[in-house]
Amino acid sequence: MASTTTTQDMQEQILSTIRKSQEVALDALKTWVETVQSLTPSIPSVSLPLSDRLPKPHDVVARGYDFAEQILTNQRKFADEVLEVTSPLLPGDAKSTPKSAAAK
Repeated sequence: MASTTTTQDMQEQILSTIRKSQEVALDALKTWVETVQSLTPSIPSVSLPLSDRLPKPHDVVARGYDFAEQILTNQRKFADEVLEVTSPLLPGDAKSTPKSAAAK
C-alpha cells in the first residue's frame, strides 16, 4: 500500500509540475501577444472563399482530444484483456500451475 501512495504522490507531483509549466508558458504567450499587438498595425480582415465552412480552432482541438480519448480507452481495454489472457503465466496465480504438475 505504501508503494501505491508513493506512486500516487509522484504522479501528483508530475501533474502539478506540468500544470505549473503550462501556466508559465501561457503567461509568456499572453505577454508576447500583447507585445505583438502593440507593435503591429491592425490587419484588415480578408474573406476567403468557403472559409466559413472551415472548422473553428476550438472544434479542431476538441475533436483531436476526443479521438485521442477514444484511442486511449481502446488501448486500456486491450491492455486489460492482455493481462487477463496472460494472467495464468504470472507468479502466484493458482491458474499458473502447469497441467502436468497439477495431475501428479
